[in-house]
Amino acid sequence: MSIIEPRIDNLLDETDNDRFLLCTLAAKRAHDINDMMRGQRDRAIQLQTAVEIARAADRKPLSLAFNEISRGEVSFDPQSIDIKNH
Repeated sequence: MSIIEPRIDNLLDETDNDRFLLCTLAAKRAHDINDMMRGQRDRAIQLQTAVEIARAADRKPLSLAFNEISRGEVSFDPQSIDIKNH
């Protein structure tokens, strides 16, 4: 039994079991949330309203990002991901 929510299995399901993609999505979304919390409304305002951010101000941006990913509210375009083989 896990006390961590959302569960990593749920998060990986949302990112085609790619842990690096999960980290990238979570970091990018947490950055947007952090910008919104700090009043930098350029890119973040398109993703979430100031009222929604204010309600969640008691939580860490990364926790909010993981919850949004788990609920399927943050997505990615597989066609735009640049995969390079070395």
